Amino acid sequence: MSAPALERPRADGPPDPAALQERFDATIAAGQRIEPRDWMPGGYRKTLIRQIAQHAHSEIIGMQPEGDWLLAAPSLRRKAILLAKVQDEAGHGMYLYAAAETLGADRADLTDKLIEGRQKYSSIFNYPTLNYADVGVIGWLVDGAAICNQVPLCRSSYGPYARAMIRICKEESFHQRQGYELLMTMMRGTPEQRAMVQDAVDRWWWPSLMMFGPPDEDSPNSAQSMAWGIKRHGNDELRQRYVDMSVPQAAFLGVTLPDPEIAWDAETGHYRFGRIDWAEFKRVISGDGPANAERIARRRAARDDNAWVVEAATSYAQKQAEAAA
Repeated sequence: MSAPALERPRADGPPDPAALQERFDATIAAGQRIEPRDWMPGGYRKTLIRQIAQHAHSEIIGMQPEGDWLLAAPSLRRKAILLAKVQDEAGHGMYLYAAAETLGADRADLTDKLIEGRQKYSSIFNYPTLNYADVGVIGWLVDGAAICNQVPLCRSSYGPYARAMIRICKEESFHQRQGYELLMTMMRGTPEQRAMVQDAVDRWWWPSLMMFGPPDEDSPNSAQSMAWGIKRHGNDELRQRYVDMSVPQAAFLGVTLPDPEIAWDAETGHYRFGRIDWAEFKRVISGDGPANAERIARRRAARDDNAWVVEAATSYAQKQAEAAA
């Protein structure tokens, strides 16, 4: 279905703002995509840059907690799996930064804003990985939450973002399977290994629920993002889907989720769950989590220590362009 055709602005005059807005609204209402060359409201562009940048930052920062276990993984196979996953996360960040650049954002500027605390990343990555089972639990729970959040973004109203999400979601799905397979292996192992898995689940369950963001009534951006088609579902709906998916998986795995209030509700057809500590969420997202300072310090060092590579590559590209001209 195509958006209603609108009369194009006259060539001898400036574009009509009302006509541009009408065309944008019609495109959104028809479920079609906005592309980089299309006119878009300033608020739409600003919201997209904020969301895509936060997503990109999360992928890059998210390499750190699992990267700590690359040398300590117990076998060559496990090292190769983990290395491939960390490389995938780097690629996801690059796809997303490229999508933000189609909106006029500068990648280096986005990185500076992250390091200076002017842009956020997912609160989940401010928790440390204390034992090797954390690698599996991140794959199962954290990537599982990411999948619930991100699959609807494949239908986002902004074309470059939606297209980037298709590949990202395919790879995240594989990451979740890898994590679950690791946990199944450990749960068939020694009592100490099973205890490690349970300990990791105890620590990551509640932070994974926070990944969906605050309740809808406390989320300042959700309603407008859904109206624009950037998001397709509210935070609470996605969180409920995640709980409904995770509870049976936990039972099959043989672990206990650290919430005594989890119970099946036959009337709603969903699992009930306990109250989330939103005070902790606000504290962590504001920079006071267990690993906030460490994560940003590493990201700053990576930027500063490798600035010469960027300068050299930029200079080489300029010389090649001049030679071609």
